[in-house]
Amino acid sequence: MTDAHCHVADGESRCFLCSPFALPVPDDAVLFYGTHPWYLDGFDGERLRAQLAADPSAGVGEIGLDRLRDRNISPRMREVFEAQLKVAAEFGRPVVLHGAKCWGEVVKACCPYAGRIPAFLFHGFSRSEGLLPDIVAMNGFVSVGPAILNDHAVNYRELVKRIPMDRILVESDRLSADLETSPRISEIAARLAGVIGVRVEDFVERLEANADEFVSSLAHFTEGA
Repeated sequence: MTDAHCHVADGESRCFLCSPFALPVPDDAVLFYGTHPWYLDGFDGERLRAQLAADPSAGVGEIGLDRLRDRNISPRMREVFEAQLKVAAEFGRPVVLHGAKCWGEVVKACCPYAGRIPAFLFHGFSRSEGLLPDIVAMNGFVSVGPAILNDHAVNYRELVKRIPMDRILVESDRLSADLETSPRISEIAARLAGVIGVRVEDFVERLEANADEFVSSLAHFTEGA
């Protein structure tokens, strides 16, 4: 099974590993290089270009906008996000997106890149279902994380039921190597299958097909290199 977003691999699942990520990196991990909106001082566009040029199988992430730490989105945050979208479009790589409390603005920023960026992963998406048609139209995917394990997250559980089955992924968002304190991706997938009302075995097959579809643009790029 594929963990669609984490920073530390669990050693058991294929994973989409987003920068900054912990070593060692599993052989089957798909790497994403980028600057998170909390760490803008570390952004270097030329370094990002060099990383993508050196690794044809890598994408761009985790990038985006954020209102968790400050209600206002700074001009610098928007500038760095836009710069990274441009690099992803330049190299034709998929992106992993962050949009805490401002998913509408993230979707709006990404729409002009539809077709130039091959795929978008909206990690931990928790906004109104009204954004889903725009996400699907730009070849976007939505990853569901540990929040689905919270029985009190009623609104979130209703939202995930609206995600098209060919657009849904699961993620751990793991930051720690301690597997005792981090939910396993199999647990998240099983709970999500129950919420949606589908057989776990069938759902896992669907999740893997979706993950393969998301990274297919990377495989195409590598074959053409």
